Amino acid sequence: MLGRKSDHNVRIFRPDWRRAAVRKIDSAVRQSDVVDDPADLNYNRLVKLPYAASHETMWMAEPLYDLVVVIGYNTDPVVPGRGSAIFLHVAREDFALTAGCIAIPREPLARLLGLLGPGSTITIRA
Repeated sequence: MLGRKSDHNVRIFRPDWRRAAVRKIDSAVRQSDVVDDPADLNYNRLVKLPYAASHETMWMAEPLYDLVVVIGYNTDPVVPGRGSAIFLHVAREDFALTAGCIAIPREPLARLLGLLGPGSTITIRA
């Protein structure tokens, strides 16, 4: 929402294990995505794959989701069409635009993860 300040709770999701210890991770965890289809009953919720509705691909070759902070946006209650799968994640090397997320370089994000904990919030300003 342009021109408005919003505070959102954050949850830390660290799928950086995908690179270092894939063999140790339960396949059910690796096969989960967030639904981004506002017509689906599980919109903006984590679901197990395969899943028929459109969903954000969390398991990818690019290291964008190696470190992820889930922004608690549109979660309580979930309002279809208001936004889904909003993350703070690793930026591409060219800092290409995201599809609605916040992306920063890997090292600052790794340092930030060490500072976050229960009750942490993020303020988003446009």
